[in-house]
Amino acid sequence: MSALISFQQVTVDLGGRPVLCDVNLEVEAGETVVLLGRSGSGKTTALKLVNRLLLPTAGQVMVEGTPTTAWDPIRLRRRAGYVMQEGGLFPHLTVAQNIGLVPRLLGWAPADIRKRVDALLAQVELPPDKFLERYPRHLSGGQRQRVGIARALAADPPMLLFDEPFGALDPVTRFELQRQFLRLRREYGKTSLFVTHDVREALRLGTRIVLLANGGIDCMASPSEFLRASSPEVHTFLAGLDVLERKGHHDILSGAD
Repeated sequence: MSALISFQQVTVDLGGRPVLCDVNLEVEAGETVVLLGRSGSGKTTALKLVNRLLLPTAGQVMVEGTPTTAWDPIRLRRRAGYVMQEGGLFPHLTVAQNIGLVPRLLGWAPADIRKRVDALLAQVELPPDKFLERYPRHLSGGQRQRVGIARALAADPPMLLFDEPFGALDPVTRFELQRQFLRLRREYGKTSLFVTHDVREALRLGTRIVLLANGGIDCMASPSEFLRASSPEVHTFLAGLDVLERKGHHDILSGAD
């Protein structure tokens, strides 16, 4: 079976500066591939290539077997739920209107949209009777992110793109949303690309971790393999994890969590 997302010798220059160089990566259906790296390593650039917010300078990005350059941009973006910091909600729309936006654009019947919105709000633990008519300004940061995830799932797209969605949240809320992400992944089985600079988050959420450095892929490994990798850049990211915390990650990866 062909990969849902494929980077084939992808190079990106932005403003004359090379950001990605000759990157090859395949993402299979159902995977959560975490793009990990320092600021400026090309994580968000890679994400934006998938829904054609950017085009490669050389090489090609394939989605469902078709180059992004051959996709209609709007149709492609409706195939990818997108979640960013602060949820990216439209401030003038209610929670119900934000979540139901893409289904409405796709021509869903109002009753079907309402049923979907109610179900998704329940899934992200926001009771519909309390949150349907609220505006983003009346939500906490964690609540906005939950609505953002619900909106990304609304039209049942085959892939989800996460651009540091939990980066601005306090540690407790971040942990709660990570746990919820894992539960939703088990339930929906979506293919996800997840950008973060937090190695703890990468180890917790990824089925594979792709560490970007110097314009390319420094390491590509499962979380358990990543903990044993010999790359100096991997060691730099793991340096902040003390012995007890590393043992905790091994326990999580072995199913103890």
